[in-house]
Amino acid sequence: MLPVKRRQQILTWVQEEETLKTSVISKRLNVSEMTVYRDIKPLIEKGQVIKTAGGITINRAKQTSGQICFICGKPLSQRLSVQIVKTDSQIEQFCCAHCAMLGYEKLKENVSQIICRDFLLDITINAKMAVFLLHAELHLNCCQPQALCFASVTDAEKFRKGFGGMICSFDKAAQIIQKEMKESCCCHNE
Repeated sequence: MLPVKRRQQILTWVQEEETLKTSVISKRLNVSEMTVYRDIKPLIEKGQVIKTAGGITINRAKQTSGQICFICGKPLSQRLSVQIVKTDSQIEQFCCAHCAMLGYEKLKENVSQIICRDFLLDITINAKMAVFLLHAELHLNCCQPQALCFASVTDAEKFRKGFGGMICSFDKAAQIIQKEMKESCCCHNE
């Protein structure tokens, strides 16, 4: 099959399925993963798809990769967004702590720092030092289950009294979200 035909097939699949792993594309087309990377490069450059950890996703927002989530492809909001700085100084952007925790699982061997914003104070903090409120009864139109970030346990406790939920460290919250996401994808729980 010619590269043009392979690219069209890849684009058709990703439009139908929203996300695809490079290994899956390789098997479906019976070509090497290196060939898949060469095939998807023009699709990424044209903004038709977005590169994710291990694959691609459809570019629903038609925005540049710096403005959309590395995991779900949603637009970034300044208040909820999280950045993972990798050891090679590259930065991966996430729409919320939920997606950052899913991304952390894929990237953890190469993570230098995780930066988020305190939900109440809107200040930049280190996510590994923060506390997270999961399952609060406050719907922010983002990925579920929500993970709200706080710089202090005291503020998180006060917020929990009003909106419920459970307070966790970053690692514990990431474990819970990973476990819950085995059932379904955050993109379908909107």
